[in-house]
Amino acid sequence: MKVLVIGGGAREHALCRSLSLDPEVTALYCAPGNAGIAEVAELHPVDALDGDAVARLAAELGAELVVVGPEAPLVAGVADAVRAAGIPCFGPSGEAARLEGSKAFAKDVMAGAGVPTARSYVCTTPAEIDEALDAFGAPYVVKDDGLAAGKGVVVTEDVEAARAHALSCDRVVIEEFLDGPEVSLFAITDGTTVLPLQPAQDFKRALDGDAGPNTGGMGAYSPLPWADPKLVDEVLETVLQPTVDELRRRGTPFSGLLYAGLAITSRGVRVIEFNARFGDPETQVVLARLKTPLAGVLLASANGTLDVLPPLTWRDDAAVTVVIASHNYPGTPRTGDPIDGLAEVAAQDAPDAYVLHAGTRAEGGTVVSAGGRVLSVTATGKDLAAARERAYTALGRIRLDGSQHRTDIALKAAGG
Repeated sequence: MKVLVIGGGAREHALCRSLSLDPEVTALYCAPGNAGIAEVAELHPVDALDGDAVARLAAELGAELVVVGPEAPLVAGVADAVRAAGIPCFGPSGEAARLEGSKAFAKDVMAGAGVPTARSYVCTTPAEIDEALDAFGAPYVVKDDGLAAGKGVVVTEDVEAARAHALSCDRVVIEEFLDGPEVSLFAITDGTTVLPLQPAQDFKRALDGDAGPNTGGMGAYSPLPWADPKLVDEVLETVLQPTVDELRRRGTPFSGLLYAGLAITSRGVRVIEFNARFGDPETQVVLARLKTPLAGVLLASANGTLDVLPPLTWRDDAAVTVVIASHNYPGTPRTGDPIDGLAEVAAQDAPDAYVLHAGTRAEGGTVVSAGGRVLSVTATGKDLAAARERAYTALGRIRLDGSQHRTDIALKAAGG
């Protein structure tokens, strides 16, 4: 089949890489893509938020499946426009994508589905904000109700910092702090059947030891040797299936990728948030471990036939990904710096380690930085320690002036 992927980050590079390895995929396109994706897919310019433009491009290319990567096009209803043009699309409708687009909507769905989550208040006035902060106490958890590219959440002991963030949002969700480690669990669904993938853990803080500001994610690993073997089944039963059932009951069926951000608390599993698409950087490690060819699974979600799909198969290998970010990320990142060493990684570390591009573009014969998170160096190995060593060895070959990365991704889980 011919597949068109929408987006241009490391998540989309991971998706394109997996699709390029699928023998069923006869042609692979990406719009707008990036310098790395250009090596595995044919790039086309498009306004990813313009559903009609995306649908027109898909029709021109003869695409038989469109995969919408990022959250903003999904919330903007791009998947609806593609489906209206009669082309199968992997990704929820604009209405169902409100599960990510509005924290308040997600809380309402969870209440209806009986899904365990943090107690919360939705606030729109300074008085409501003060009341909610006072009710929960420190540490304060303050979430912008709308999309904020993974950076709309502040967790702090400082009430003034919490209040300032809350006041900067039009509508804000303030909730109780959830203790315990966090887990990301993706599930592919067609609105009825729910197919969970393998869990991963990502690292949100910019600096080693979980210090520094929140980011879009600085690295991830899978599997989780410390997690209960029954975790996936438990989350499917108590979180994923009830949420999908509730959205269908409301007349807004959710088809695509449902991402549950979870806290494993002393009182059991609690949902921190839902996303309506593959997470970045967890996709990089989850797809590195998926053995089942990807295109058929995504098409079955789009066509409503997940129930007849054979069970997914997984590699025994562990996977680790480390993000290389540009100077000053997550503030205003510096861009336009040349990136060296990519050919060395391809020559010396493949196929066990490889580089997925996020914020890059080609300038002449050079690849330069074009965003905050620039590259995801991803590796597999017999266990986390081996995968970690390979990832950092490959990372050591890459040169980007002023760049930063964490040195402790998966260190604790690997026994370090």
